Amino acid sequence: MNDARKMPTNDLPAYQPVAGGIGARARAAAAPAAQYLSGLNPEQRDAVETLDGPVLVLAGAGTGKTKVLTSRIAHILSMGRARPAEILSVTFTNKAAREMKHRLGIMLGQAVEGMPWLGTFHSIGGRILRTHAELVQLKSNFTVLDTDDQIRLLKQLLQADNIDDKRWPARMLANLIDGWKNRGLTPSQVPSGEAAVFGNGKGGKLYAAYQDRLKTLNAADFGDLLLECIRLFREHPDVLKQYQQRFKYILVDEYQDTNVAQYLWLRLLSQAPGQRLLPEADAPSADSKPAVPLKNICCVGDDDQSIYGWRGAEVDNILRFEHDFPGAKVVRLERNYRSTGHILAAASHLIAHNEGRLGKTLRTEDVDGEKVTVTGSWDSEEEARAIGEEIEQLQREGNKLNDIAILVRASFQMREFEDRFVTLGLPYRVIGGPRFYERAEIRDALAYLRVINSPADDLAFERIVNVPKRGLGDATVQMLHDHARRRRIPLSEAARQVVETDEMKPKARGSLRDLMMSFERWREQSEVMPHTELAEVVLDESGYTDMWQKDRSADAAGRLENLKELVRSMEEFENLQGFLEHISLVMDREGGADEDAVSVMTLHSAKGLEFDNVFLPGWEEGLFPHQRALDDQGRAGLEEERRLAHVGITRARRRAKLYFATNRRIHGTWNTTMPSRFLDELPAANVEITESKGGSGWGGAGGYGASRFDNVESFGSSYSTPGWQRAQANRSRGGQGGSGFSEGQSPFGGSSSSRNKRPMTIEGELIAKSTGTESDFTLQDRVFHQKFGYGNVTKIDGNKLTIVFEKAGEKKVVDSFVERV
Repeated sequence: MNDARKMPTNDLPAYQPVAGGIGARARAAAAPAAQYLSGLNPEQRDAVETLDGPVLVLAGAGTGKTKVLTSRIAHILSMGRARPAEILSVTFTNKAAREMKHRLGIMLGQAVEGMPWLGTFHSIGGRILRTHAELVQLKSNFTVLDTDDQIRLLKQLLQADNIDDKRWPARMLANLIDGWKNRGLTPSQVPSGEAAVFGNGKGGKLYAAYQDRLKTLNAADFGDLLLECIRLFREHPDVLKQYQQRFKYILVDEYQDTNVAQYLWLRLLSQAPGQRLLPEADAPSADSKPAVPLKNICCVGDDDQSIYGWRGAEVDNILRFEHDFPGAKVVRLERNYRSTGHILAAASHLIAHNEGRLGKTLRTEDVDGEKVTVTGSWDSEEEARAIGEEIEQLQREGNKLNDIAILVRASFQMREFEDRFVTLGLPYRVIGGPRFYERAEIRDALAYLRVINSPADDLAFERIVNVPKRGLGDATVQMLHDHARRRRIPLSEAARQVVETDEMKPKARGSLRDLMMSFERWREQSEVMPHTELAEVVLDESGYTDMWQKDRSADAAGRLENLKELVRSMEEFENLQGFLEHISLVMDREGGADEDAVSVMTLHSAKGLEFDNVFLPGWEEGLFPHQRALDDQGRAGLEEERRLAHVGITRARRRAKLYFATNRRIHGTWNTTMPSRFLDELPAANVEITESKGGSGWGGAGGYGASRFDNVESFGSSYSTPGWQRAQANRSRGGQGGSGFSEGQSPFGGSSSSRNKRPMTIEGELIAKSTGTESDFTLQDRVFHQKFGYGNVTKIDGNKLTIVFEKAGEKKVVDSFVERV
């Protein structure tokens, strides 16, 4: 008989009821009916209730993937399969993580504060790194550098190595290093051929020097938050085993957008403890024997929406999921709850031309709705005018501007629409514009706080050592750099040592000594003083607030208000380090959310958003698909561009309107363009071709000649829609003019000459055509213009004024740009 005293007492695994067993079924029967399951369709419920083994959820656009993810977490918790701290749930944005926590709170009837491992890849990676920082030669209070700081640091390394930063820009090296980190490559793993492409073969050496310098500064960049985590797991299997045993369930959102580093990070966590680690290669081998997974891992994604290859995303990660996790269950979510039938049919037919996809067909139980429209215009200005008029019409019909979006392929397309909306007085917001935390005064204030939090943060110290001015110029900073490099110490420590010598002039030495004493005082105060109060003290005692109070520029008052807002924003965080961590990771755009306005953004920025009315301009060869994608990646680039088109169309709930221009100004040069090949790939039954409402019509009325789009053979058939018949009739009647009306005759009984005139640009100001309304101004009125100053009205033509300005001379402007004085 075995002696019970000799039996081990610490190797019993934690008990869980057997899936499908008596205990599990009895507990499920005793539990109240799960409300979160009642609103799921059969496919969604299947994805939620499959809790054992690997699961891949192929969630098409608008099929409720976030609902599935949150319901799955709620189901795991309700069934008692894991505690909140035993679930790893990773997303790509802080906004997505916040939304998931909010939905879980509603589902479970309580705040979800006990899920510390629900967040973005980088935030979770950063948390793991701070816990084990010493194992990767960092301290737990390391600083996370942003792009601006990375560039400054790389410039210093290029200068120290006597490399011409004009021929070899620091930003180019930063992009190379970021690409290597996205592929999980440390300096020793970068292929020699790739390392040699920068700085006459010094790329690899500079990467190594950059990483070494980061350690000296007690800093990491965004790529390090995962790369150093992977190194930690590989070099310290005991740490990896700790996290493998902690996480009973792993959930991943937007799996199609993961890069190699994120893929390796997830694979390491999903392996069985003690199993052979993944090889240290730049990408997983398609022929390698897959690791046997321990975790119940669920990845949600859509291979048809993988659009971030340019920043390292690998669509192959989702395509090879079944190879990586043998026996994985694949659930397809194809029932769309967003768009109407015609929109889904057009998007599905388009994406079906891609070869690299797992395959699914979106369907809806909604009405067919309006067909997708395709409209040709003479040039980009007419395109903007046409879209502006359609938006005004939608507004008159009761549609909110917040439900309208313009999605462009390239950011340079936005200017035409911004100019047009200013002229029309339409409120709009540009998604992806300057962020609050990127403003100069905010970055300066944050630099002070960063140095207090981490004295080794050289980049922050260098930014504010002479802000406000203290007589510490470039020569002083260079001397500190030389001293720091020689002794391999941070700049702040070098400053402490230098001020005790006679190497500096007395005045500069005194200023630097006072600054270092201030930092010591602030650091001591940070231990006992609330961080919001500390920020106010620092801004006041450093002289920074006083600098802007004495500044007489027009924006000084606004900068002071921004600093006040910065201090207010800190109240939401427990301490200074938590606030700085948030600033480093936050990616969401600030402000403008409450205003009713048209949203203008790139297609890449539109991922995850939806609008009732979506305008998609610029569907031309070379622009969309983008020529650079075709040149750099060939078929793979074309397929990603097609996925981007699919994403754009599926943002629309009720109306999707596609536009192309026959002529477009790109980088200051007019180019004649061809309609995008993607237009030919749309299904004829779901598309209606319409006339441009921008003024010059199909044939480019006004003597521009016939449009390329007059010939519709590329669509494979003729159309019987009213819009198409009207366009054909107008073209046949109009001859070369193409407008359908003889010169001087208007369908409204008046002259069409004003309708055919193109808007003029005078002195950089966009001059709109006269609207026929009389101006409120009268001759000789004294007026003021923001750009041209004071002047008198000498001529009035509708809403256009000719004004003789005191300093700028005679100008023609729209009356809305001036005010009577």
